[in-house]
Amino acid sequence: MQMSRRVLITGLGPITGLGAGIEPTWQRVLANATAIGPITSFDPAGFPCRIAAEVRDFKVSNHVPKSHRKSVKVMARDTELAVAAADMASRDAKLHTRGNVVEAPAASPGSPAAEPKLSYAPSRVGAHIGAGLIAAELNELTDALSHARDANGNFDIHKWGSEGMPQLTPLWLLKYLPNMLACHVTIIHDAQGPSNTITCGEASGALSIGESMRVIQRGAADACFCGGAESKLNPMAFLRQGLTGRLNTVDNDRPAQAVRPYAADAAGTVIGEGGAIVVIEDAETFRARAAAAASGGENDVPRAYATLLGFGASQTINPATRNLQPDAEGRGLALAIRAALREAAIDPSHIDLIVPVGLGVPEYDRAELAAIVRALGPKALDIPRVSVKPLAGNCGAGAGSLDFCVAAKAVAEQTLPVPGGKPAKIRAALVLSTSLGGQNAALVLGPAPG
Repeated sequence: MQMSRRVLITGLGPITGLGAGIEPTWQRVLANATAIGPITSFDPAGFPCRIAAEVRDFKVSNHVPKSHRKSVKVMARDTELAVAAADMASRDAKLHTRGNVVEAPAASPGSPAAEPKLSYAPSRVGAHIGAGLIAAELNELTDALSHARDANGNFDIHKWGSEGMPQLTPLWLLKYLPNMLACHVTIIHDAQGPSNTITCGEASGALSIGESMRVIQRGAADACFCGGAESKLNPMAFLRQGLTGRLNTVDNDRPAQAVRPYAADAAGTVIGEGGAIVVIEDAETFRARAAAAASGGENDVPRAYATLLGFGASQTINPATRNLQPDAEGRGLALAIRAALREAAIDPSHIDLIVPVGLGVPEYDRAELAAIVRALGPKALDIPRVSVKPLAGNCGAGAGSLDFCVAAKAVAEQTLPVPGGKPAKIRAALVLSTSLGGQNAALVLGPAPG
């Protein structure tokens, strides 16, 4: 198998409360403008945490070709966000797929339309997308449950099967399967290459990017959609997050300061909505299509943001707490960091930016710092470390891919993503992801070839 192919990051499609697309997202990051505020998508009055980072003014129909508009009816919010993110990533990469090219007119009346010019054969485009546990919409379940009550008004499991479930639409389940994110993205863009769904909590997005990297390296595809998206801003999903004990319940009146990673007074994290899909490509095939675009006189010639140098994954175990708390010594995450550095063939001293998890939950923050020091050495605490969670919240399965977008843009701009932006030589950036279940991922990015 061919495993030496270099992988480039060519398209970024973040969609969170910070905005849709890499440019508005980047500007909000540089302005330190948080998207965290009072929840408006449902009434949070009964919840201890009543703040989140919501995606507002969003219509998935703006990101779906007319030929696929009917499919919107069977998309859950998570799928809608992934579809929009993939559309933005493909356009940002100038990647022509069946989902975003304008069909050429027919040569003559009555004749079939000319075949659109695609960047890659569909069989050479893959998709690996992280997803979470998608919660059903309460209005759908409530209507069905209302038909499953006995004479006293109590829920009757027997009536649920005979009278309740028939109230759900025949395609109801298709909205809530986690593989629907990748399913709709591959259908819309006719991506017929290797496809998979990863459901590993907050690590899903970064792990999916790593999976796409491996697929391209071994020659099974030339380009991939990858990343993740999730929406926990649903009463059922939000309730589950509250039960983890990780949400900030004391700063509802000051949402802009609620998430304080690594601070002595850190009081918990805040849920965000969305994530990001990115396009990564084999360097050789990317150069060929960029050259073809330039020689063909196209106005928008594709360019690469950065090079994906290394990827590492691992599992953290903490038997003392039955994995309910992270390993305080950060041993699992450190393994992933070391693996990514080995593949990148760089020394820890070359890392000039870390985009960490930065959850704002004290025990997780301490474990992450321990892992960074364990893998990179004591001087690692002097490396600029910028968490996106205080601005966009914890986007679940989309968190790692959002962080990846910020890191890729920082490398491309040679600018640290701090308030006002700080020009800096970024030889390599390290992106970290961990999950409630203990899965870890580390990604190393470097500058794109000149």
